[in-house]
Amino acid sequence: MTSVFRAFGRALLSQLHFRMLLLTILPFLMAVLLWGLVLWLGWPALVATLQGWFGEYAIFQRVGEILGSFGLDALAVLLVPLAALWLLLPLMILSALLFVGLFTMPSIVRHVASRQYPTLEQRQGGSLIGSLAVTLGAFALFALLWVLTLPLNLVPPLIFFVQPVLWGWLTYQVMAYDALALHASPEERRAIMRAKRWPLLLIGAISGAMGAVPTVLWLGGAMALLLLPLLAGVAIWLYVLVFTFSGLWFQHYCLEALVEYRHQQELDTALVDLAPQQPLPAVGHDHAPNAS
Repeated sequence: MTSVFRAFGRALLSQLHFRMLLLTILPFLMAVLLWGLVLWLGWPALVATLQGWFGEYAIFQRVGEILGSFGLDALAVLLVPLAALWLLLPLMILSALLFVGLFTMPSIVRHVASRQYPTLEQRQGGSLIGSLAVTLGAFALFALLWVLTLPLNLVPPLIFFVQPVLWGWLTYQVMAYDALALHASPEERRAIMRAKRWPLLLIGAISGAMGAVPTVLWLGGAMALLLLPLLAGVAIWLYVLVFTFSGLWFQHYCLEALVEYRHQQELDTALVDLAPQQPLPAVGHDHAPNAS
C-alpha cells in the first residue's frame, strides 16, 4: 500500500502545478457549454415528460403517502424536478469524464512520464477507440446501477457509501486503461490490472469518495432548483477537478507498477538464462541379435 500513498502524494503535487490547473479549464468550458444548451432547450420538456409519466402510473400518490408517513409532504411538490436532476446527473458525470479523457489525460500522461519516467518504453497497447469503448461500456453499467440505487439516496447515510462505491468502480475501469494505454502493451496492461486489482480499487474508492462531494449539491431540494445554473456549473467544475486528480493518481501509480513489472520480467528472464542446463539422458543403442 506504500506505493498507493506515494502516488497520492505525487498526484497532489502535480495537481498543484499551474499547468494541471489550466488543463481543467477546457473540459469545464466544454461541459458547461453542452449542459447550458441542454438545460435551456430540454429542461421544460424533460419535466413535462416526467410529470406525465408519474401521473400515469400514480407515482405521485404512492410517493406522497410514503413521504407523508415521515412528515415530508412538502417534498412531494419537488419530486418531478428533483427526479429530473438525478436523471441528468449521470450524463453530466459522463460528459466530464469524456472531456477529461479527450483533452486532459494525454497531457497528464506526458506530464508524468516526462518528469518521472522519461526512459520508459512506449509500447502503445491502447488507443482512443479502446478508451472510448471502455468508458462507454463502464458507464453503461454505472448508469444502470445509478438508477437502481436512486431510492437509497433518500437515506442520507447511504449516499456516502453507495456513491463512492459506484464512482470507485467507474474511475478504476476508465482511468487505469488510460494511464497504461501509451506505455504498456495489451498483455502488460491486463497483467497489471489483474495483479494490482485491489490497490487500483482502493484508489478508485477514495476517488469515488471525493467524487461524491459534488453530488451532495443536488440534495438541496428547493434551493438546488432555485440555483440550478450556478450549482450545475460548480458541480461540473468539481467533477472535472476530481477526474483530473484521479487521472494523475492513477498515472503515477500505474507507471510505477509498469516499471516494477518490467523489472520483474527481466529478472525472471535472466534467472532462466542463468539456470544450469540439465544434461540430456543418454540414449542407448539397440544391438541387433547375432544371427545363429
